Amino acid sequence: MPLTHLDETGKPGMVDVSDKETTARVAVASAKVLLGPEVGKSLAEANYQNHKGSIFQTAILAGTMAVKQTWSVIPLCHAIPVSGCKISVEPSEDGTTLHLRCRVKTMAPTGVEMEALHGVSVAALTIYDMCKALSHDIRITDVQLETKTGGKSDFHRSETPS
Repeated sequence: MPLTHLDETGKPGMVDVSDKETTARVAVASAKVLLGPEVGKSLAEANYQNHKGSIFQTAILAGTMAVKQTWSVIPLCHAIPVSGCKISVEPSEDGTTLHLRCRVKTMAPTGVEMEALHGVSVAALTIYDMCKALSHDIRITDVQLETKTGGKSDFHRSETPS
């Protein structure tokens, strides 16, 4: 299958979506922030707040802003209208990991996978930024597309990669 962002000579270019049908499209991306036991306990005891403010709320706002600006950061992304964006941050039961999800909706001729991935990534980076004073050993892992619907093909991540 050829890459859609390369022409016949291998030069990059934005895909022309002007002939594609405008449809409802949704994408969900996820990520994990591995805090470790000490950082996790410290954050939970502080109700996920620090001198910069609410860690979760700041991450949600940063991720939402990133969703809306994806086209200006990823060179060949289209500037498409975002109909909705919902970002969640949930600590694991033992408090050592934060699970992030970003769900993005649009009515457009192209999907919002990159917007969802960008949003969840920036939300995770914001958590790192707000917590790095506690440890530089915090890790961001498993950034991935979970689902996409609308358009010519849907995608749902299976438990085992193919």
